[in-house]
Amino acid sequence: MKIGIYGGNVRRGAPLTSIIDEVVEMEERGFSSYWFPQVGTYDALTVIALIGQKTSRIEMGTAVVPSYPRHPSALAQQAATVNTLTNGRLVLGVGPSHKPGIEDGLGLKYDRPALHMREYVSIIKSLGTEGKVDFDGEMYRIKTGFAVPEAQPFQVVISALAPLMLKAAGEVADGTVTWMVGLNTIKNNTSPAIRKAASDAGRSDPRIVVGLPVCVHDDKDQATARAVQIFKGYGMLPNYRRQLDAEGIEEAGEIAVVGNEKEVEEQLQGFYDAGATEVIASVIPAGDDSRGSFKRSYELLESLAK
Repeated sequence: MKIGIYGGNVRRGAPLTSIIDEVVEMEERGFSSYWFPQVGTYDALTVIALIGQKTSRIEMGTAVVPSYPRHPSALAQQAATVNTLTNGRLVLGVGPSHKPGIEDGLGLKYDRPALHMREYVSIIKSLGTEGKVDFDGEMYRIKTGFAVPEAQPFQVVISALAPLMLKAAGEVADGTVTWMVGLNTIKNNTSPAIRKAASDAGRSDPRIVVGLPVCVHDDKDQATARAVQIFKGYGMLPNYRRQLDAEGIEEAGEIAVVGNEKEVEEQLQGFYDAGATEVIASVIPAGDDSRGSFKRSYELLESLAK
């Protein structure tokens, strides 16, 4: 199995040095990738640039950088620089984020997100591949370029949930990175829609990177209850609420992969069978022995990654 680690919520508040040390450790343990959220703490791409100097093999991704606050030319130039500093190990994950945060929090318009992302990614892919762009769209008109020494193309994945976003993920992006999306949705919607869009556009097989909370714990009910507590806020965001309703799930944390080692392995295999090309695990603890819970989860994931 191709297994990565998603830093996610459990890494918030950790000092930067400890995050760098953790990624170095994850590389040594054989994980394929490490993904960073762009949240209200360190800038994810800056952290990846720093870690690139301490690692040599592990792929690093953003899941995801909100698009509306950053001009695509500026983000493409930053990503090209970071990709150079990591010797081509960057996967740029971008997405429109959520309307409350963009409009109420930042005072920006959350306007036509699917079209916005299609044009946004088209611009970034052109700049990342050729170092220049001449784009005349409905939302962006850009004719510019840059020359980052030793630049090389980097992959771009988007947080695709709705049909038009899934189509864009296959046609103009290199695939998707998901979070809080259940097995049935990956199998019946996400994977077939993106793969068809990529195939129809004559593009290579897309990446379908599935982000999931994971907890190895013998008491499944207790582990699920802990996941529900940690991830409760996601159910109040419209983009996630639609996905949860489609799965017949009330609480976001119910999507978490929990159980003993055998049960967790079987559940993860189910996501690969449904079309995932990689699972990135946000490891959460449960029970009185948090340290022991973390240890069991990481040991299982490490064994599967190898």
